[in-house]
Amino acid sequence: MRKIPMRKCVVTQERFPKKDLIRVVRTAEKTVEIDLTGKKNGHGAYISKSLDTLALAKKNKALQRALEIEIPEEVYQELESIITNE
Repeated sequence: MRKIPMRKCVVTQERFPKKDLIRVVRTAEKTVEIDLTGKKNGHGAYISKSLDTLALAKKNKALQRALEIEIPEEVYQELESIITNE
């Protein structure tokens, strides 16, 4: 039996299987990107696939703290569209 990689959501602090989360990356060029492959270079933070969690992340700036960079509104909009299309 293979071990399932677990990651922690930066908003709720709950642990989930890696595939149940979305990875957001701060690249070396100081840009913020959504990493659906889970393999991009850079400092990553995971957020669960829930609109409630996304709203909370926006409100308490959890992603911003985790990545230590300002998160553009477009990233939140892209996350929202990914979550609603799941």
